[in-house]
Amino acid sequence: MKEEEKINVEEDETLENNENTESVEDTEKTEDVENSEPAEEKDPLEAAQAEIESLKTQILYKTAEFDNYRKRTLKEKAELILNGGEKAVSAILPVIDDMERAIDNGEKTDDPAVLREGMELIYQKFMKALESLGVKKIDTENADFDTDLHEAVAMVPGMGDDKKGKVIDCLQTGYQLNDKVIRHAKVAVGQ
Repeated sequence: MKEEEKINVEEDETLENNENTESVEDTEKTEDVENSEPAEEKDPLEAAQAEIESLKTQILYKTAEFDNYRKRTLKEKAELILNGGEKAVSAILPVIDDMERAIDNGEKTDDPAVLREGMELIYQKFMKALESLGVKKIDTENADFDTDLHEAVAMVPGMGDDKKGKVIDCLQTGYQLNDKVIRHAKVAVGQ
């Protein structure tokens, strides 16, 4: 029995040693956790502060970039407003030159047919210049009345059913610039 008691005593001591070892390990773990928590708190804090600084820098760059973009677009708009008519004026200058030549030649000749022919040539050249800029006449001949293109200034009664709602006469030509109406055609409409 003494041997059994010895074994029991040895088992108890082993158990106690295991418990002590576990408690020491638990204590060490607890200390590690306690020690590591402040270290972990500092690292995320520093990381967060570094990220905040990075974001502040990015915001500063983006703000400066947007401000430069805004200034550049304002400058471009101002230039377009000041020089926007340059293309139109350059297209019209040859027509002005032709008009000056016609005036000079008009003093040399009194033939109305020659003057009329010169004016028609200048008119055609002027219309080509306008077409190159995107300006075109609004067609009114035998057209249906369209409030988007035409402005009715007179109603002509008694024209028959086939002329009802149709453009009868154009009193003033209308024009479009790139499919946008810049002047409505003034027309008389059948009733």
